Amino acid sequence: MKLIGLNREEVKNALKTGRVTIAVYGMGKMGLPLAAVFADHGAKVIGVDINERVVENINRGENHIKEEPGLDELVRRNVEVGRLRATTDGIRAAKEADVMVILVPTLTDERGNLKLGPVYDVAEKISKGLERGDIIITEATMPPGTTESLIPIFEKSGLKVGEFGLAHAPERTMTGTAIRDITGQYPKIVGASDEKTLEAVIGIYETINGKGVIPMSSIKAAEAVKVFEGVYRDVNIALANELALWCEEHGLDALEVFQAANTQPYCHLHMPGAGVGGHCIPVYPWFVINLAKKTNPRLIKTAREINDSMPHHVVELTVKGLNDAGRPLKGSNVLVLGLTFRGGVREFMKAAAKPIIEELKEWGANVYAYDPLCTREDAERFGAGWKEDFRGIDAIVITADHREFKELNLERLAGEMRTKVIVDGRNVLDPEKARKYGFRYLKVGNAG
Repeated sequence: MKLIGLNREEVKNALKTGRVTIAVYGMGKMGLPLAAVFADHGAKVIGVDINERVVENINRGENHIKEEPGLDELVRRNVEVGRLRATTDGIRAAKEADVMVILVPTLTDERGNLKLGPVYDVAEKISKGLERGDIIITEATMPPGTTESLIPIFEKSGLKVGEFGLAHAPERTMTGTAIRDITGQYPKIVGASDEKTLEAVIGIYETINGKGVIPMSSIKAAEAVKVFEGVYRDVNIALANELALWCEEHGLDALEVFQAANTQPYCHLHMPGAGVGGHCIPVYPWFVINLAKKTNPRLIKTAREINDSMPHHVVELTVKGLNDAGRPLKGSNVLVLGLTFRGGVREFMKAAAKPIIEELKEWGANVYAYDPLCTREDAERFGAGWKEDFRGIDAIVITADHREFKELNLERLAGEMRTKVIVDGRNVLDPEKARKYGFRYLKVGNAG
């Protein structure tokens, strides 16, 4: 059922009663939860992915995104009742669908330079199945202006914008909380090519999102919202890191000061740490930097430099801790706890562990690693040995806030380690408890 020209209430009714077919391109950590949520609210959903095994699993009712609570049941239930199916045929999916959502990875290098091959590939396929009255929505995060740059590809269909609708509705989700985020943690941001498309897209997302929709004046404005969210976090983490370094210099505990300051409603100091990783926060600032022509985003650039320098500072803390304990870093056995960029998620993009391991080895340390979500092969890929105990270790460096690390048995560690040094790059341990067991305990914002 074509939705352009319907008001939002008519769209909601059509979706809930199964008269709307939605094709979601990209069955990854954000795409599959979105597809399953649409299906659970009544739409007929076609999940599109180039990975045949992923498609086969979905069609059997099996969820391959295991770290997403509730997704197993959501996928199974909607496949069983026939509201969710998957295919590798993106052209056929476009022909069958009334709404196409693009949520494939937007690949970038470390400076945010885009490699939009997957997006262009999907756009080409959609153009071969596009019909009058269809709506195309990009959810993948891209530099402002990118969605509209795809118009020439879509218009290969012989249709012009206006004959089909185009919108951007940035995903605002995190791995591990995607279903919660999609259905009502935050309002949905939407920008569209025209008022009729905007009205229809508002109806689509109001159907699944209990917090509602914030309509934007343009597609480009909607794209900027998600990018600016990431920039805000990166800049504020950099501020926290810079203030934490100042606290180290002046013998203060940064977290003590931050927590007190944050009781004032206009202050929101973030958590300092070993570095900023992932596909989002360290990448989105480069979208702004790279698109700047007349302006010079000095603050954003400086924030990137500060946050990228934090792994080096963690190594400096390790050197200090070992030297204070009477050992050089060279020849010491250092165990890095955490290979992923954050706790509970097996993702490695710009993980702090990688540069920390590399620099520790340059200093001549014997470096080992352990991560409950990873394997020996992952550690070797990072250049470290794999070690699941603490015997003979001189220093522990914590680089990811996994639950397991928050529950470390410090009494056991004190009995096994050769030298009792802990560098807590994620503020997961109780400093007083660590010191009670005789550890030399250092963290970003308090060098002991």
